[in-house]
Amino acid sequence: MMDSGERSGAQPDIRSLDEDLQLETKMIDMLQVSIFELRNTVTGLERRLDSVKDEGNEWKTRYETQIELNKKIERQMELLQQKSEHIRGSPTDKLFSIRSYDQMPASALNKYLKHLDEEKTALENQLKDFELRLEQETKAYYKVNDERRMYISAISKTTISEEAAKKQQIQPAYITREKQKIKMGQNSLTNQKTVKKKEAVKKISKVIQALKIKH
Repeated sequence: MMDSGERSGAQPDIRSLDEDLQLETKMIDMLQVSIFELRNTVTGLERRLDSVKDEGNEWKTRYETQIELNKKIERQMELLQQKSEHIRGSPTDKLFSIRSYDQMPASALNKYLKHLDEEKTALENQLKDFELRLEQETKAYYKVNDERRMYISAISKTTISEEAAKKQQIQPAYITREKQKIKMGQNSLTNQKTVKKKEAVKKISKVIQALKIKH
């Protein structure tokens, strides 16, 4: 049979093991919550990254389309410039120009030249507008691209934090440190309760002594 001394020695061990088990359970729960939150963060960042990628592809397509359109406008302007110079005639080719349009009335010729000038001016204005839009869309494209890089970096950092939390879940040293912190907190509370109890006992003792003196 186990004597009273052995029983009293065994009980604290059981209580200590029970406390350790509860502490480890709390720590595991805390780590699991942390991992869950990190996973949600990664999921949210990945969704935002996919959205940014779609926006980036759209801006890239518009950017490339705008460049191609600008090139077409420039080619049209070059053709109009050539036509205008041909009609006006260069110093070395005035006779040819006169022969080409000598049957055309002066009013009609002037009207045609005016039409070409107006068309050229309209194309120049259109090109300026397209260049401005191209500049704006280029800035927007780079902004989206920078945002995409930022989200990729955030996902990478969050993933590293998640992996670190998983490792902490199985590291004995980390568990021991956390147990010590929790125990210290519990011991502090226990000490505070003990001090309060002692103070209460002292107060009661003083009251009893005062009553004895009166009697």
